[in-house]
Amino acid sequence: MLETAIAILLASLRLAPTIAFAPPFTMVRMPGLARGCLTIALAAGAMGLGAGRGVTGWQGNLVTAAASELALGLALALSLQLAFAMIAMAGRALDIQAGFGLAFLIDPTTKAQVPLIASLFSYAAAAIFFATEGPYDVFAALAASFDALPLGAAASPDTVGQTLSFLGTVSILALGVVGLASTVLFLIDLVIAMLARTLPQMNMLVLGFQVKAMVTLLLLPATLALAAGVIARILRLGIEAMARVA
Repeated sequence: MLETAIAILLASLRLAPTIAFAPPFTMVRMPGLARGCLTIALAAGAMGLGAGRGVTGWQGNLVTAAASELALGLALALSLQLAFAMIAMAGRALDIQAGFGLAFLIDPTTKAQVPLIASLFSYAAAAIFFATEGPYDVFAALAASFDALPLGAAASPDTVGQTLSFLGTVSILALGVVGLASTVLFLIDLVIAMLARTLPQMNMLVLGFQVKAMVTLLLLPATLALAAGVIARILRLGIEAMARVA
């Protein structure tokens, strides 16, 4: 009984970073006690389904095993965090390009100030994640990690290289999320620059902010619609990166 309880505790340390720190789970308002109970329940389920899978892997130094499980959990959660961070970064770049760089909203979940368009893309990514069975795939990858690495085992040595490769891939794909709006705004900047040379008496700075703000609001629905496939691909790569960590 004690051995099973310790195994569930160690498994909880592997699952906790994803549930507690990785989006989109952090974008849903949920009491900390409920998150803890959910983590323990999932860990108990993973141990039960595995019929004691990896229960003997932690024997030896319990503190070292706990630290190893927590580190592995952070590595697993990092893939999802990077995927959502790149999507938010693309939205933030569009914020700055459109002149909304100083516009912030209050996130009702975290009570923090968040950029306007970046938060819109983040919540769109969360909606796509939940609509495409993302939670099921994430928990399947976490459950599979117990088969690949028993409790207390260390992650693969090439985890850092795989993470950097994944980061480079999603960074490039993130440019496609705002590609339409960013290209149109760049062309508007060129037109305004030419007008500034021919009509120096006009206040092109004020005119540019107004035009780009209106064009951005008009292009946002089409941008989100065209970016849905790219966002889904980024999230899928994030889940696949989680599976490769183990």
